[in-house]
Amino acid sequence: MALHIHEAWILLFIIPALVTPAAISHEDYPADEGDQASSNDNLIFDDYRGKGCVDDSGFVYKLGERFFPGHSNCPCVCTEDGPVCDQPECPKIHPKCTKVEHNGCCPECKEVKNFCEYHGKNYKILEEFKPSPCEWCRCEPSNEVHCVVADCAVPECVNPVYEPEQCCPVCKNGPNCFAGTTIIPAGIEVKVDDCNICHCH
Repeated sequence: MALHIHEAWILLFIIPALVTPAAISHEDYPADEGDQASSNDNLIFDDYRGKGCVDDSGFVYKLGERFFPGHSNCPCVCTEDGPVCDQPECPKIHPKCTKVEHNGCCPECKEVKNFCEYHGKNYKILEEFKPSPCEWCRCEPSNEVHCVVADCAVPECVNPVYEPEQCCPVCKNGPNCFAGTTIIPAGIEVKVDDCNICHCH
């Protein structure tokens, strides 16, 4: 009886050893939806190197085929080494150009600025204008406005006034001077006190 019990224990140790992970196939335990979704995320895409070219949208071109990759307007040729694109020396855009089109391989100027803009107003080339009584301006061929500000002389009176549409102040009552707090006209002598007589030159 003791011998049979001993043999039974030996069988219990041998049977688990015979059942290995390799003996359990995937067909017996199908993957759930989460495992299937994760396997789809690891898709391997075809490698087109040496066989064709792919543009930014994923379209495949054959070797020798011309195409426009991405936002470029310059054509490319698909080669075994990848796209070989035209790199022309485009003419410089005119500095006065106000409208540029990019329909072709090189940008093209469609409209050239032929005026000056100053304080929200437009002026023709070589046009002269006065934005204020003290300014004289001209629209230069470079589309820039050059202005000269008047330099007023020192008035010959102590009470000058500014007239509308005039740049420099004027002496409406002629030249004069201060004698203390009193204004006296030029060429007049005024006795200020017993000891002082003032003359306005």
